[in-house]
Amino acid sequence: MRLSGPQAEAIARSIFRPRNPDCPWHSHQLYLGRIIDSQGAVVDEVLLTLMRAPHTYTREDVVEINCHSGYGVLHRILQLALEHGARLARPGEFTLRAFLSGRLDLTQAEAVLEVIQARTAASLKVAAAHLEGRLGRSLRQARDALLDLLARVEAALDFPEEAEELAPEALAPGIEEQVRRLHDLLATYQEGRLLREGLLVVIAGRPNVGKSSLLNCLLNLERAIVSEIPGTTRDFIEESITLGGVRVRLMDTAGLREAQDRVEEMGVERTRERLAQADLVLYLVDGSTLLEEADCQALMELAGRAALTVINKIDLPLRLSEAQLQQISPFPIAAISALTGAGIEELKSRIVDLALGGGVKTAGEIITQARHYQHLGRGRDCLKQALALLEQTPVPWELTALELQEAIRELGEITGEEVGDAILDRIFGEFCIGK
Repeated sequence: MRLSGPQAEAIARSIFRPRNPDCPWHSHQLYLGRIIDSQGAVVDEVLLTLMRAPHTYTREDVVEINCHSGYGVLHRILQLALEHGARLARPGEFTLRAFLSGRLDLTQAEAVLEVIQARTAASLKVAAAHLEGRLGRSLRQARDALLDLLARVEAALDFPEEAEELAPEALAPGIEEQVRRLHDLLATYQEGRLLREGLLVVIAGRPNVGKSSLLNCLLNLERAIVSEIPGTTRDFIEESITLGGVRVRLMDTAGLREAQDRVEEMGVERTRERLAQADLVLYLVDGSTLLEEADCQALMELAGRAALTVINKIDLPLRLSEAQLQQISPFPIAAISALTGAGIEELKSRIVDLALGGGVKTAGEIITQARHYQHLGRGRDCLKQALALLEQTPVPWELTALELQEAIRELGEITGEEVGDAILDRIFGEFCIGK
């Protein structure tokens, strides 16, 4: 149990009795003792740590009590702390206090949740870099550079006699440099989003082409029911694997055909919804039969999407060749047997190549948050507008200053210099209590 705030030590002294009652309490040391209730009864033997401000996570006095695990003992110690003046923390409040005290910027505070939610080594590496403050430092450098440029413009506005000395050619290179910086960050979002959320790969096709068998084969687990009866899968099934350092969310869906009943119709509708959301579609066809009109129609509907056509059942005599399929399919083609596992490793490599360009890059600053992406995009647009204004004769310096101010504000929204209470509530509301 963790306490933070000016009364943390006093509350701890009210409920904790150290084994050596005469020893002084030093910061950042462990003390063995007992938690007692108001009648002096022992609740548990614990280890207590007192950490005095400012050298703590929140920069406030912090007490941590390590007790024996179990709902009853934890609940009782928490109840005693509340009785002596503590209150329950709100979700993410410890990290919020660290942000408000200046120990973390907002990108670092958000990275705490990224570290907790990281599912792969690659996503953890990026989250850890954010937690160290690399992204925040990069954005503050851009913001400081823009503040310097804005100061020059505003000085010229305040002293009109000097305005003629402010040449657009002197400002444009600095603005262009920050446009490039923001553009490079924006270009990392697709990879960053995949690291944070995972790659959604939807397995689609007609009934009985082996979609569930492929899911089981990729997972190396009998997750989906496999049957020769068409329409066995009525709803989607989702499981995850890691490919190329990225979490891949595999989704088995109901077969695409004319539904035989209302339940199957609902399954087909859900399949089409998932296809619209997919980062990559694996469209399966049965290599032991000729291509059907439903396959041709489905492939046409997927045109323009990221997809891979997969010929399954190559362990059987083939009636559908890759050459025949290439005449119809606008997508790359892979051949596998979900029954024997033939071609599965190559299919995994193809998924990584198609969706991730061979893997993800975790070096340098990478943005993973949609919030950051939106603010960066708006900031870049403001800077582009400022460059357009510099090309006018005469230059409308007031409007140029406004665009620079807006770009600076957008960057401040990311790092926390210009963030409002509503945004903080939304960000930290996603945390679990105790973080």
